Amino acid sequence: MPELLSPAGNFEKLKAALLYGADAVYLAGTRFGMRSAADNFSDEELYAAAEYVHARGKKIYLTLNTMPHAHEYPALREFLRRISGAGIDACIIADLGVMTLVKEIMPEMEIHVSTQASIVSPEAALAYVALGAKRLVLARELTLDEIKAIKAALPEGIELEAFVHGSMCVSYSGRCMLSNSLTGRDANRGACAQPCRWGYTITEEKRPEQPYPIEQNELGTFIMSSKDMCTISIIPELIEAGIDSFKIEGRMKSAYYAAVVTNAYRMAIDAYNADPSAYTFDERLMRELESVSHREYCTGFYLDSPMENPQMSTINGYIREKAYFATALAEDELPIPKALEKSNENGMLYPFIQRNKIKLEDSAEMISPNKLGRAFTVTELYDENGSPIEAAPHPSQKFFLRVPFEVREGDIVRSGE
Repeated sequence: MPELLSPAGNFEKLKAALLYGADAVYLAGTRFGMRSAADNFSDEELYAAAEYVHARGKKIYLTLNTMPHAHEYPALREFLRRISGAGIDACIIADLGVMTLVKEIMPEMEIHVSTQASIVSPEAALAYVALGAKRLVLARELTLDEIKAIKAALPEGIELEAFVHGSMCVSYSGRCMLSNSLTGRDANRGACAQPCRWGYTITEEKRPEQPYPIEQNELGTFIMSSKDMCTISIIPELIEAGIDSFKIEGRMKSAYYAAVVTNAYRMAIDAYNADPSAYTFDERLMRELESVSHREYCTGFYLDSPMENPQMSTINGYIREKAYFATALAEDELPIPKALEKSNENGMLYPFIQRNKIKLEDSAEMISPNKLGRAFTVTELYDENGSPIEAAPHPSQKFFLRVPFEVREGDIVRSGE
């Protein structure tokens, strides 16, 4: 069964990913990861994160996948020394200089070669294996047949990791100079401004004051903005291609995103492994993935080559996710007030912490690990003291909500249809 690897942009997202079925998480320190705009983890948080992950029998991978310039190496060296005792299971690396430094300071560290290295052939894969790589994170631009050829050429024990869900880049495996050219923010050092998502116009040199849009719809033209990858409908094909780790993109997305996407792929993978011969794709899982923030979906390059793929660019922006109302707390974290004890005899009143405004008569759904969304209507809300309220309008407010299902810590309430 393949590993399910989920993004952890901060501790809340890490906890959500693990609770909803991730076998491993990947994250970054405050520098040297390709998502510098995510919250990321301080040195102390990296130690705490590794302890938390290992206590649950899961794995934790540290992204060191930027391309550092010479003046950044002293800081990188010090960072590696500080976190060498954290118990990180592997480092994800794109740069040969970084790989050499990691092997010097942490000689026992497992090396995973980042997708930034653009591995697209058995020859490239074997070259990195010769340098000591245990896992290869393949370029997104490969077809399933090409992945099978790489897998067949590898020695026993060498693993393949591939992205199965999330944002894609118009540039080859994310190696882009556009952001640096337009904004001074270097995409190859984790600071991409995503100018490929912007709207563009053309001008005639003698009339610069008259820009002309190349309109595809009322929003304009987004010729460099790629669709998001979603491969949940081809799980059997991905497994049979020999991919050992299914990677979800999204360290800058919400904890809700981490939970829902991980949950959907967990259920699909488990259903396939329970009986491969009888497996059929559950279309309800696609509904779950439609509930999170995303652009239009496609299956990337897995089923066809770039020249044969007319669907890679999108003319639309983000499709917004359902409202993330609240997360269930442990019952001992906010005990039932005396005023509500009698009304809770049926065991359906639970404590929550708010993420977005929720009010009476809202249509809602409950999300739990290994369960699809279950619909209900908000009929009762109470504040921390047990007084009835019409709405919980403030983020991080704790409150009680009556739910017609059994609830456990970490369950999520989102908006319904």
